[in-house]
Amino acid sequence: MHSRILITGGAGFVGSHVALRLKHTFPAAAITALDNLSRAGSETNLPLLEHAGIRFQRGDIRSLDDVTSAVAEPDLIIDCAAEPSAMAGYGSSAEYVIQTNVTGTYHCLELARRTQADVLFISTSRVYPYGLLNSLPTIEQETRFALDPKQPLPGASEHGIAEDFPLDGPRSIYGTTKLVSEYLVEEFADAYGFRFIINRAGMLTGPRQMGKTDQGLIVLWMAAHHWKRPLRYIGFGGHGKQVRDVLHIDDFCDLVVDQLQNFDSYQGNRYNAGGGPSNAASLQELTTLCEQITGNQIPITPDPETRPADVKLYITDNRRLTADHDWTPQRTLAQTLESIHHWLTNAGDDIKTVLLGGVRP
Repeated sequence: MHSRILITGGAGFVGSHVALRLKHTFPAAAITALDNLSRAGSETNLPLLEHAGIRFQRGDIRSLDDVTSAVAEPDLIIDCAAEPSAMAGYGSSAEYVIQTNVTGTYHCLELARRTQADVLFISTSRVYPYGLLNSLPTIEQETRFALDPKQPLPGASEHGIAEDFPLDGPRSIYGTTKLVSEYLVEEFADAYGFRFIINRAGMLTGPRQMGKTDQGLIVLWMAAHHWKRPLRYIGFGGHGKQVRDVLHIDDFCDLVVDQLQNFDSYQGNRYNAGGGPSNAASLQELTTLCEQITGNQIPITPDPETRPADVKLYITDNRRLTADHDWTPQRTLAQTLESIHHWLTNAGDDIKTVLLGGVRP
């Protein structure tokens, strides 16, 4: 097993959960979490990392020296660092998202080249073009849009979006940076002989996620209900019928552990990893679930204007992971929302301040 692990973005939502799970599963491993703490609230994870015996190194993935000096001779690099907003670069410079997501990944790969470390790259479902996704035939139901069972494109079906869905067309600046990084991982591995796995994660969520309108929507929705703050249904007519599937971060960590324990069987492949059809909900349906769990109703204003790169419907087709490795999500959407609500109920004022800063009336 791996003994010297570097996790970039290791104080963030995904990175800190992965770090804590790996330390629990592989207690002898020396794990270093590298993070620049740029995302509000990430500093609250530092005591958890320290208590678990995980070394924190403050540094920026945009700096090659910060990355290559973080761990001496790592045998595994998990790249969780990213500017994760699909709105990044629209209406402002794209410099930060490109340098963080592309240059940062290159720096991880340069370290892997030097040390022959394995690489686990956390990519995103946003690599799939929003124009093609929004062109798929859908059926408008009472509370959601649903995929038509008859689909014209490969990789699209009633099961959702699979890995062979076409990649032609714009996908957001953020999605483009992640796809570029995927290609870099593949090319560096081929050129320099190290192993890699790529996970195209769907909508990950769970306790300790600092949700915003452009990333971490599930936590944001629950926080607004919990603290009785107004929300908006944005885009596609403002009716809240757009759909996403949701994967609890613990289910994702289960997958990562299995991948590290069986690296050779996963190596060299890309996998869609999400909640799948059984864990999908529209914003309307999410509102109903949050009302049931919190007992609160809040005003939600329709905002019909669709933002750049917004997607009407995305559901992860996990069948490749299930067929090849017998992995399926174990937590239901309701259980995921309950876990978030439990966390919010016990959260301090610092968490409340971070989360409510992302809620706009």
